Amino acid sequence: MIEIKNLCKTFDHRDQNGRLIKKIAVDNLSFSIERGEIFGLLGKNGAGKTTTIRMLTLQTRPTAGEIFFDGKSVDERQLEIKKLIGVVPQHINFDQDLTVGENMILHARLHHLDRAERQRRIDELLHYVELSDVINDGVKQLSGGMKRRLLIIRAMIHRPQILFLDEPTVALDPQVRRRIWELIRRLKSEGVTIVLTTHYIEEAEALCDRTAFLSKGRLIALDTPSALRAEHDASTLEEVFIRLTEAKK
Repeated sequence: MIEIKNLCKTFDHRDQNGRLIKKIAVDNLSFSIERGEIFGLLGKNGAGKTTTIRMLTLQTRPTAGEIFFDGKSVDERQLEIKKLIGVVPQHINFDQDLTVGENMILHARLHHLDRAERQRRIDELLHYVELSDVINDGVKQLSGGMKRRLLIIRAMIHRPQILFLDEPTVALDPQVRRRIWELIRRLKSEGVTIVLTTHYIEEAEALCDRTAFLSKGRLIALDTPSALRAEHDASTLEEVFIRLTEAKK
C-alpha cells in the first residue's frame, strides 16, 4: 500500500562553531507497508521516526527519494492521498476553549462532511470509544486517557484508510494504555492500515505485525517481532532493540 524508495531528508543546521552544515535526519530509507497491517517505527530520539512520518503524511517534502501510495507517486495525487490518511499527533492539540463535540464538528467541517453526515459520524465514533456522555464537556475536563481516545477518533472522522499514530500512549498509566491497544486492534480488524511510532518496545511487540528499527535516519532491521527475536536469539523485542542500537553507537 505504501512504498518508500531511497528517502532522504536533510536540514540546514549550525554546528557548535556556528558553521552552516547539512544535518541528515533520514538517510536513504526504503521499505513498504502492507495494506491492513500495523507497522511499527522504532528508534531512539533523533532516529528519524517523526521526520519519516511527516514525509509520509505530506507535511514535509523529502530532500530526495520517492513515496508511493498504491503504486502511484504522492507527487501526482497529494490532495487525494490526504483524504486517505488520518494523523494522531504525539502532543494534545485540541482547541481548549471548545467542548468535545465542538472539537469534533470543527474537524469534520475541515474534511467537508455535510451536517447530517458529520453528526452521524460524531455520534458513532464517540459511542465507539465510550465518550458519548462527555460530548458537551470541555476538553480541559477530560482525563489523559479520554483525550488520547478522542485524538484517535478525531483522526478517523473522514474514514481514512491509513492511520498514523505518533506515540499514542505516551504518559498514560498501564491500564489506560491497554484500552488504547484494544482500540488500535479494533481499527485493524476493520481494515485500517496503522503506522505506529512508540518508545514503549513492549507496545510494538504486542501490537505490530512488523517493526522497523531506525538509527541515525537509517533502517537497521525490519521484520515481524517473532522473526527479529529468533534472529537475535532474544526473548523480547526490547532485547533486540538494545542489541541493535548498542551496535550502532
